[in-house]
Amino acid sequence: MSTDERTIEHRPDSGFGDAIASAQSLCGLWRELCRHHLPVMPKDSTWRFSRASTADDPEQGWKLHISANLLTACEVMRRVAPFLQAGEVLFKAPRSLQDLSRINSGLHHGYSQVGKFITVYPRSDEEAVLLARRLHKLTFGLSAPTVPFDLQFRPGSSVYYRYGGFAPLETKNPDGTSTRAIRNPEGDLIPDLCEDGTAMPDWVSDPFVDKQSRRRTKTVDSPLKTTFRVFRALRQRGKGGVYQAIDLSARPPRLCILKEGRKGGEITWDGRDGNWRVRNEELVLRRLQAVGLGVPRVYSSFEVEGNYYVVTEFIEGETLLSSLGKRQRRLTIPHVLRYGVELSLIISRIHAAGWVWRDCKPSNLIVTKEGKLRPLDFEGACPVSRPDPLAWNTMEFSPPECQETYPLQSRIPEDMYALGATLYFLLTGRLPTVSGPTPVSQLRRNMPSEVGKIILELLAPDPQERPEAQAMARRLRASL
Repeated sequence: MSTDERTIEHRPDSGFGDAIASAQSLCGLWRELCRHHLPVMPKDSTWRFSRASTADDPEQGWKLHISANLLTACEVMRRVAPFLQAGEVLFKAPRSLQDLSRINSGLHHGYSQVGKFITVYPRSDEEAVLLARRLHKLTFGLSAPTVPFDLQFRPGSSVYYRYGGFAPLETKNPDGTSTRAIRNPEGDLIPDLCEDGTAMPDWVSDPFVDKQSRRRTKTVDSPLKTTFRVFRALRQRGKGGVYQAIDLSARPPRLCILKEGRKGGEITWDGRDGNWRVRNEELVLRRLQAVGLGVPRVYSSFEVEGNYYVVTEFIEGETLLSSLGKRQRRLTIPHVLRYGVELSLIISRIHAAGWVWRDCKPSNLIVTKEGKLRPLDFEGACPVSRPDPLAWNTMEFSPPECQETYPLQSRIPEDMYALGATLYFLLTGRLPTVSGPTPVSQLRRNMPSEVGKIILELLAPDPQERPEAQAMARRLRASL
């Protein structure tokens, strides 16, 4: 058995009930913890607070961030809240575990906010150090994502820190916008640089440095230092990053894509994290590559400090979404139909190989220099025979059944809906609504009636009514 087969386990449907039960139990427990420890609820805020601010609270200082994921959040709060409240320390946390999930994704509140579960506002530098030591002991050993740009209190700690503003101070910019601010030693308001990834201004000293606990550790060479030279970050989020790099192991060196799956990154209710997702993608890419599909070729894979990396071919071209954005006019109907035939055949071959893509959309399709489509991003793919019980694909290309909290017998209809949504978008410039899309014939002139019928079938609310991919390719080709 290969390494990827040993390390990737696709959860069968029997695990779905456990995941949902865990989600419901933890969400209920979180609401109860909030009632006890976070009684202050500002209107329209993502956050709940332990108490109201007072005149004695400082405007700025060393913020402490305690990291947690969906599965550890309640336990972290249970351990630290009584201690913080006993000292009347001000702290905040998200109003719901769903909000924590959005924070940890890095998509809704910004990548710099990943992992910032509990924010603690010490009243002095001395208190900050004492709190950090105690909070580190209380939470050590619990799984948590890394907080980008913050300084970690100790190796392996869930406690992070940075210098920044506590009060909502702002400075006005020449264009009329506002920027969060702190005061410099002269008392003047200056931009709060910690919001842009700087852990502390140059005029403060780090009170957390402890020479005894910060002994230098021997650095270990890894492929990230010896083989692959990253020169550009293409995407960053909680579960990991995607980077453009140079592969020095090839002769001559070649461009490549380095995909990172972070340990503990964006853990879902069933315990899968970024590390698992990238391992899964490697397995799927190798299987699809073996049957001749034009997915990115896998060059290498390795693990560093618990994060998993897969190195793949860099495909020259641009995404279908990006190419559409550069056009002065919409694609012609025949051009869309040709893309539809090609994409239908890609999906048909994916299904025939035993997989469901689950993330078909224009941003996951590369248009090569020759004008051909090549599919990307298979983190969420699952075997046809073992449908993943948890939803994965992008909301705008996700069918109505993916919003339901029960396992489905097959995930193949998801790909067919996404195909329909993609064609709908290419033809109209709009995304269909799950409540009932406007017929394409009302949004695009000279639309062949058969094409409109095909798209409505693909977007059917009932997954059983959506046609299969091979039939789609034949019907779309006949419509050209």
